[in-house]
Amino acid sequence: MAEALLSKVESQPFDRLRRLGNADSSALVALCADDPIVNCFPLSRIATSLAGSSAGSFWGWFDLQGQLRSALYAGANVVPISTDRISRLAFADRLIRLSPRCSALVGPAEEVLDLWSLLEPAWGVARDVRPTQPLLECSKVTRGVERLPLRLATEADLPALIPASVAMFTEELGISPAATGMSAAYEARVREIVAQERALVHVIDGEIVFKAEIGSVAHGVCLIQGVWVRPECRGLGLGTAGMAAVVDFALRTAADVVSLYVNSHNASAINAYRRVGFSEHTMFATVLR
Repeated sequence: MAEALLSKVESQPFDRLRRLGNADSSALVALCADDPIVNCFPLSRIATSLAGSSAGSFWGWFDLQGQLRSALYAGANVVPISTDRISRLAFADRLIRLSPRCSALVGPAEEVLDLWSLLEPAWGVARDVRPTQPLLECSKVTRGVERLPLRLATEADLPALIPASVAMFTEELGISPAATGMSAAYEARVREIVAQERALVHVIDGEIVFKAEIGSVAHGVCLIQGVWVRPECRGLGLGTAGMAAVVDFALRTAADVVSLYVNSHNASAINAYRRVGFSEHTMFATVLR
């Protein structure tokens, strides 16, 4: 069925698909900027990707007038941008031909899940599909919410931060970086985030009990990632107080809007984020390969 539809799409002269370059930067930024909360991650990758200085690349779907209508980021993650059924058919065909070594598909739920339905016959069964992940936003912490004292992590914290980050990664993705041969790359990424002064921690007696990171930053929006509370410290309100402090810091130093997405089954985290002042912007989905 998908192949038949794709053949029909390819016969249409008014739509074109190609890899994007520096000349497409303005059009791609404009497309993503229609919703910078949804597109914070791809917006943060445009400059380096179009210049060829990162492993990821952007592909665009154009109309007869040469206007960019949809795009897709293909790197460690595959991220659809303002796609519809027709453009997803074309992007799926190109991805199957490229066979990129991506670890996940992430983005608006309808787009991600439909794209995966086209890719799965060629790429195989997913390791995990998370169809409902609320994308939340916050521009002001709820009045009266307690703040956990946080500080920027330093190199001296790395012996404690790296194991905490690995624990978070393993808990969130269901697999350790070591199991995928990513230990060195993952540790290097943690070091990079610390060097960029984007890792925030609360430490007690040399142990990290709360951590979070400011990930992508673009167009007045930042995406929080790597949120983790030490298991034996959960249920004590550290998640709420910690996130309140993270949002304060991010609004003061990085963006006007703070965003994050969370698994819908993680009720305790969602409740904590809502107490901080987050509200739902849209629904994301993730497919883990």
